[in-house]
Amino acid sequence: MIFVFHLLDRPGAAALREAMRPSHKAYLAQVADRIAFAGPLTSDEGAAMVGSLLAIDFKSREEAMRWQRNEPFTQAGLYASASVHAFDNLWPQRCGYPPLS
Repeated sequence: MIFVFHLLDRPGAAALREAMRPSHKAYLAQVADRIAFAGPLTSDEGAAMVGSLLAIDFKSREEAMRWQRNEPFTQAGLYASASVHAFDNLWPQRCGYPPLS
């Protein structure tokens, strides 16, 4: 089942995000084959990262929550808020991202 992670950064945490980003990306790479989509949430003009939105396939909520607890941004205290929801993708993607080649 796909779980969607909606994660908002603490105010003033841009330097922490940048410092932890290599570890975060390496952690994501461990589940790359199960990622439906992942990326930063940005300010409306796209100039600043303000959080993360991830959709990843896990066998259970418990597995998803365990993954989230061990995620480097979470471990570093980057997020002011985090929510995780099961997601049922019923609409085929038509725009926004090119197909993988």
